Amino acid sequence: MEDIFQGYKGGALEVLKKYNVRVWGTAKIITIRGDFEGTILPRSENDDDQHIVLKIITGYNIGVDIITITDMKETGYKKANYKIPEKEFPFTEGLPSVKLFGTGGTIASRLDYRTGAVIPAFSPGELYGAVPELADICNLTTEKVFAVFSENMGPKQYLQLAKAIGKEIENGVDGIVIGHGTDTMHHTGAALTFMVQNSPVPIVIVGSQRSSDRPSSDAALNLMHAMFAAGNSDIAEVMVCMFGPTSDEYGLLHKGTRVRKMHSSYRSTFRTIGDTPLAMVNRHKIDYIKKEYKPRRKDRNVTIKPYFSDKVTMLYYYPGMKPDVLDAMVDCGYKGIVFIGTGLGHVNKELYPSIARAKKKGVYMFMTLQTIWGYVQMFVYETGREMMSRGIVPGGNMLPEVAYIKLGWALGQTDDLEEVHKLMITPINDEITEREPYNGYLLYQGGIPEVEAFIKAVHK
Repeated sequence: MEDIFQGYKGGALEVLKKYNVRVWGTAKIITIRGDFEGTILPRSENDDDQHIVLKIITGYNIGVDIITITDMKETGYKKANYKIPEKEFPFTEGLPSVKLFGTGGTIASRLDYRTGAVIPAFSPGELYGAVPELADICNLTTEKVFAVFSENMGPKQYLQLAKAIGKEIENGVDGIVIGHGTDTMHHTGAALTFMVQNSPVPIVIVGSQRSSDRPSSDAALNLMHAMFAAGNSDIAEVMVCMFGPTSDEYGLLHKGTRVRKMHSSYRSTFRTIGDTPLAMVNRHKIDYIKKEYKPRRKDRNVTIKPYFSDKVTMLYYYPGMKPDVLDAMVDCGYKGIVFIGTGLGHVNKELYPSIARAKKKGVYMFMTLQTIWGYVQMFVYETGREMMSRGIVPGGNMLPEVAYIKLGWALGQTDDLEEVHKLMITPINDEITEREPYNGYLLYQGGIPEVEAFIKAVHK
């Protein structure tokens, strides 16, 4: 017998039974706080028994407290099907060929009403079913490489992606798009920059901050922007493509080694750090911001360097840190440590003996900054000079996450410290720059009159 009260229990279940209203039924609910109409949704197995979940006409879900309900009436019934069928992508003569690699993440997700969680369930082919406009942008082929959230992305996936990208470039594709969860997208951008060098075509990583079943989802526009960039951009680099402003105006193309997720939920979460974005993009055009970049080529030459050592870690310094934290990392066999230091790149003197001990054991140590923007400057104060004498290498303006990825990549190739040092301080694609542009650090603070005037003038 079909369960018509999926997931409901206790008081909420009794209310549905009392008014003879089923899950997936459309209903009008009368409460002391007002009337609501929508579709009754299943409950997560881990949720309470005091609310009934309703998907209202705007597409959003609300919870109705059962103690406020005075009447309910089912006005219709149609069980929803949240799976979008896959469709064969049409071929259009003259459009660029783009390969989409699916890895999972919110851009390829749906809501699992059993658990209440967003799960990676849409295949890349289903994305076309959801965004048919893609057929006007490119000739698309898809491949689901794996289906994981970005917190589960790691060295194994980086290596697999790099090799798959190399094969597609050799096959003659005009551009590559990687659907990816946003949480660690900047890690993957760095990893692919080091593992896929001298690419003749754009490699664009894209995701969405809000899942495809939400009205405010950025998934469709991000996909269209990324596909257009992959097929038409002259920039043959690893890039991240996400919303520029939080509105639907345009996307930004960020260099894979200079980008970071800066907000947990804004659609405009990704920002280029210490530089300017490469370009602005929409469904129809690309406006280039930077004049210098690696241009698209017609050859099929690419260098794939799929290396990574998992014996690399990061140490975020905090005041009062004890040396046993660093000692434990060394004793556990870590061969590379990226310090995230204060100010210009500092840790306390209590760590000095452990730093010297790590150097004697052949551990490569690299300094980055908690400030995110700016350069490590270890010659300014005595602290920095003493740390360098004990084996810590200053990392310029390399972002901490990028330094971690690059050190893992370097130690995956060699354990010779001189060679590792050479790999780390030699830029592959602007992970370290000689200077930051004057507009590479802009942090406008809301509430200040001139900032508020600017915002109102631009966004009326």
